[in-house]
Amino acid sequence: MNLIFDVLFGQYSEYDSVDIVLEIIAVFFGFLSVWFSKENKILVFPTGIISTLIFVYLLLKWELLGDMMINVYYFIMSIYGWYIWMKKVDDTQVTPISRTTFNEKKISIALFIATLLFVFLIYQTFDKWTSWVAYVDTLTTAIFFVGMWLMAKRKLENWIYWIIGDIISVPLYFYKGLTFTSFQYFIFTFIAIFGYLAWKKNLNSTLATA
Repeated sequence: MNLIFDVLFGQYSEYDSVDIVLEIIAVFFGFLSVWFSKENKILVFPTGIISTLIFVYLLLKWELLGDMMINVYYFIMSIYGWYIWMKKVDDTQVTPISRTTFNEKKISIALFIATLLFVFLIYQTFDKWTSWVAYVDTLTTAIFFVGMWLMAKRKLENWIYWIIGDIISVPLYFYKGLTFTSFQYFIFTFIAIFGYLAWKKNLNSTLATA
């Protein structure tokens, strides 16, 4: 039992107690944010903002630049998404769930490539190409950037990016020593799958009614 505990949480012996508490709080609000997203509720954004702000502080302190940039971007896109989700397309209806258009798919590809190049330059500037983790960070950052942009625009396909990124992040964050965050992404994976199914059902129901 002690061996299992040491493997999962041994790295926290080197962390400040306040940082451990902050990570747990950030994970909690992260859970709430993803759950509200699954339920198609606008509370996804205020809860997500709290989580990302805490993670920006922690990740900057721990010098995990790629992860920190993801959360800075989440914060910006949460404000943008909050506005989009509240924006009315007519007198009675706010922005509905929809599928990604061909033009939005092209923008997604461009955003993915631009993010890869941006993270590459940042890592190159700060000499962070020290292990294979940096390369995986670059990939997950690009995946999550596209996923967050599509979620802010209430596009069904955002969940596909979250599922892929979450699956990669589970072992990645465990390797980095952030066990609570690794658990978070493990649960996120399942929520994202159910989120995709729930949004797809909502979209099909809307189309059938129309």
